[in-house]
Amino acid sequence: MAKQRISYAPFEKMDEAMLAEMERCRREGTPRPESSAIRAHVPACFWFFANSWRDIFRNGVVDHSIKELCRLFVSRSVECEYCGNQRSVKATRAGALIEDQVKDLLNFEASARYDEKQKAALSYAKAIVWNLDTDDAFWERLYRHFSEPELVELGCMIGLTFGQQSWLRLLNIEHHQVLAGGDASMAPGFEDAERTAATKAAADYWATASAKQR
Repeated sequence: MAKQRISYAPFEKMDEAMLAEMERCRREGTPRPESSAIRAHVPACFWFFANSWRDIFRNGVVDHSIKELCRLFVSRSVECEYCGNQRSVKATRAGALIEDQVKDLLNFEASARYDEKQKAALSYAKAIVWNLDTDDAFWERLYRHFSEPELVELGCMIGLTFGQQSWLRLLNIEHHQVLAGGDASMAPGFEDAERTAATKAAADYWATASAKQR
């Protein structure tokens, strides 16, 4: 594994509220403990993300499964392995996300795995992440499926995860390094350190396949 670029903040420097949030990360996995331990070097950064993620990703006005698809589209686009190997517990419990859908994300327009509302949301994510120009037809498509408050929340969520994933990708952090032993929010094949290593070594691992395509 590549060298980690920013250390995890020690637990003894966290106050009781931060420690409670770290325990929630271990238990629920949104976000996972490693990324939270990086942000914990600066409490304002720790709480900025923890509170924003709670309010506009886990909760909010937009269907959560759509937000999870957009989050994973960002992962595939920026090739953040740390984020791309996670799944929302809330989405998977609802049966809204299947692994076959994840594989088709970058080809969503041509895929039969998504309905028109999901495709509209993913087109929004693509325009934000890939810096695409948009026209009236693009916005008319979005307004057929989403209200203005929903478009605001979805846009903020996509922008937040795009920025964070683009940053985390650089840090070379890995799962099961902080508060190890829990598998909350991990994708199939990444439930513990041993299975993570085996999955990442496989020839069909998604990030390896993406690298070969570049």
